Formats: sequence, structure tokens, C-alpha cells
Amino acid sequence: MREVLLDTVMDSVKLVPFLFLTYYIMEWMEHHTGEKLQKGIRSAGKSGPLWGAVLGIIPQCGFSAAASSLYAGRVITLGTLIAIYLSTSDEMLPIMISEAVGITMILKVLATKAVIGMITGFGIDLAWHLLLKHRDADMDIHKICEQEHCHCQGGVLGSAVKHTFQIFIYIFLISLLLNGLIQLVGEHTLTGFFSTVPVLEEFMAGLIGLIPNCASSVVITQLYLQNVISGGAMLSGLLVNAGVGVLVLFRLNKNRKENLAVIGILYAAGVLWGIVAELVGLTF
Repeated sequence: MREVLLDTVMDSVKLVPFLFLTYYIMEWMEHHTGEKLQKGIRSAGKSGPLWGAVLGIIPQCGFSAAASSLYAGRVITLGTLIAIYLSTSDEMLPIMISEAVGITMILKVLATKAVIGMITGFGIDLAWHLLLKHRDADMDIHKICEQEHCHCQGGVLGSAVKHTFQIFIYIFLISLLLNGLIQLVGEHTLTGFFSTVPVLEEFMAGLIGLIPNCASSVVITQLYLQNVISGGAMLSGLLVNAGVGVLVLFRLNKNRKENLAVIGILYAAGVLWGIVAELVGLTF
């Protein structure tokens, strides 16, 4: 239990700089930018899936959490959020480096995730606007303030600190519970899922990848390096794994149906791309 608690504290503390910077920027935009500038920011956001997919490969759980916060405040589009989720690497990169995996393989995995995130993100935004005829909601940090009941009258810095603290506590408690469950279940049990239904590797890897914890990306990566799962299954699991970003999304975005739809899109995209990779014989 002591090890679980220590790991949870370390994982949660690493998120603080990302969360604080995100909320500070959002608060600054809400307090200091006019309607015209906000429209300009949203217009520039049309290229969001490109930058989201590229920046998402940074091996840090906090980036997906920051993306969820930005989406809840409608600073970024749904396509950008999905692009970031799909390309986020979390603990995959450190594990591969520690296992002395060749640089060519690492770059190939990262590039594949980034390209998939980019294509999927642009596709979602295109469908959202052209096919479904939806318009993005206006940027509004006050939605988060109402959700968190923080009564943000303390200026930009005070409001950012309040949001960061509240989300930190939430992530810490949920992560502690998840880490405890994973410790009780054990990685061998997770590995057993693949041996029982080898034909459905991509679907099972996607389910494990959905666990909102950096530990799930560690499990998926290790299983692939030990030749337990295929490259397609690894890709599905790592694409779906968005770290604690999913937790933050459900915390800040009040529309539960929308949140479930986001998870459904993420899972479907991850499994689909994993199957495609397996069919075309993509190897890493």
C-alpha cells in the first residue's frame, strides 16, 4: 500500500505544472481577450489536430489532462482533443528506452500515432461541421468555474491556483483507487485477457488502454516487447490510452452523454487503426 501511495503521489504531482499553466492561460484569455480575439483564436484552432497530434507524443500524462480542460472550456475542438488523446504516449517512451529498444522502432511508433491522431482529428472536425452541421460553442471558462463552484473572483492567478488544486485532489483520489485495484488484480491477470481471446487482441488491448492511468500504457508496451501481443494490438492499446485526460474530461465537462461519445470515438478509432495496421502487416 505504501508503494501504491508513493506512486500515486508522484504521478499526480507531475501533472501540476501542466494543469496550472493550462488554467492560467484559460483564465487570462477569459479576463483579457475580447470577443474578436477569441474568435480569432478559434479560427486558428482549425489547424488544432495538426499541432495536437504533434505535441501529444510528448511522454507526459499531463498533456491529455490539459487538453481535456481546454476542451471543457471550448478552447479547442473535438477533433483536436481526439488527436491529442490518440497521439499521447504517456509511459510508452520511457519503457522502450529503458528496454534498449532501437531508435528506429521508437520513432516509427511515435510517427504512426501522430499521423493517426492528425488524420482522425481532421476527419472528426470535418464531419462535425460539414456532415452534422454543428457549430463549435463559444469559449467559456465560466463553465468550469460553475462546475467546480470555485467562485473565481481572485484574479487570474488565484483562479488558476484554485482550479489546479481542485483537479489535483480529484485526480489523486481516483488514481489512488485505480493504482490499488491494479495492484490487487496484478499485471499477470491483465496479460491473461490476451491469451484467452487472441483473435480479439485489438479489442482487448483497447479496453486495457481505456484504463485512465499511466500504468495501462506500461502494461501494453511491456506485453508487446515480450511478444505477448501483436503490433496491431499494441497500437490499439496505446492509441486509446489517454492517461488521466479521461478523468479530467468527466470532471469538468457536464455533458455526460458527450463524454461517453468521446470515449466511444476514441475506443473505436484505436481499435480500427489497430486492425488496419494488422491487416496491412505494419510492423515496428
